[in-house]
Amino acid sequence: MKFELKDNLNFERELTAQGVTLIAGMDEAGRGPLAGPVVAAAVIMPLDEIIPGVDDSKKVSEKKREILFDKIKEKAIAYKIVAIDEKTIDAINILEATKKAMKECVAGLSVKPEIVLVDAVKLDLGVPSKAIIKGDALSYSIAAASILAKVYRDRLMAEYDETYPVYGFSKHKGYGTKAHIDAIKEHGPCPIHRRTFIKNFVEIDE
Repeated sequence: MKFELKDNLNFERELTAQGVTLIAGMDEAGRGPLAGPVVAAAVIMPLDEIIPGVDDSKKVSEKKREILFDKIKEKAIAYKIVAIDEKTIDAINILEATKKAMKECVAGLSVKPEIVLVDAVKLDLGVPSKAIIKGDALSYSIAAASILAKVYRDRLMAEYDETYPVYGFSKHKGYGTKAHIDAIKEHGPCPIHRRTFIKNFVEIDE
């Protein structure tokens, strides 16, 4: 399987030129789905040995993501993945749940980064950070985090598919496809559905 070497290191080069060496990238997966957790990942990658194929997880095939997931974990100086469940999302809203996951990721890194590059989200992490629009496509470090978050969440949804097979979670990963919405209407929600996300098209028993 061929992996292209993409030059997505401009932000990292700029920082290393200033003497910064421990750069973390951070991204999330699962803000939009109707079911399951939102997952954030933070990772500090060595920049002297770039892994070919690391890019925005949405641009990488599922097979390649699975291979890159293992390579990134193996090469990382430090990484942390945090999932925030659907009940917390319903309680505090998806943006706050995403921020909570991200803060826990940075706090949980075994090596403290000098700066965190984040895909789009601005938040106080206790260390310097920079929000980059479309960062998962522009920064190697954020792209690596996006793959960790995406693969971890996809694997969780595949496990949920075995517990709740009528919804097809392994296919759509909880996103609001027609098949998924039709299944909710037919069978009602299951425990991992986000009540605040589905209340507009299905009756919820409080």
